[in-house]
Amino acid sequence: MERLTISLNDQLAKQFESAMHKLGYFNRSEAVRDLIRNMIETARQEEQVDGYCIATLSYIYNHHERELARCVTSTQHNHHNLTLSTMHVHMDHDNCLEVTILRGTIKSVKNFANLVTATPGVRHGKLHLLPIEIVQEHDFHESEPHVHSSPLT
Repeated sequence: MERLTISLNDQLAKQFESAMHKLGYFNRSEAVRDLIRNMIETARQEEQVDGYCIATLSYIYNHHERELARCVTSTQHNHHNLTLSTMHVHMDHDNCLEVTILRGTIKSVKNFANLVTATPGVRHGKLHLLPIEIVQEHDFHESEPHVHSSPLT
């Protein structure tokens, strides 16, 4: 195991300690390891465009904005091969939160997410993507072949 030593100014160290405890970490090493893992995964995802993924796309929009809900729903229908499910939550009298679960090629899922989040009126869009391996199998307990999606990370 390799040991790393880092230096932080007092203010950053206090903020890190506070955040670390709020997130349930009991020691700095595990918190820093998770930060490093997250940074590595983020860098890998930005570079990766080949392969398959499963993802969640969350976004907020004002349902009073003219034609916006219809436009987003139409985009989902036009990409029905990617969209597994959508959950719709009424946040208040004006705003709705939707979370869409997607599965497909990384490139297609990223393009879909960009289409939705770039739609005028959609706010706070965030894509969380997990690379997967897709295998079509014929298990002994099933009569028809079906798809298994296994995470790569």
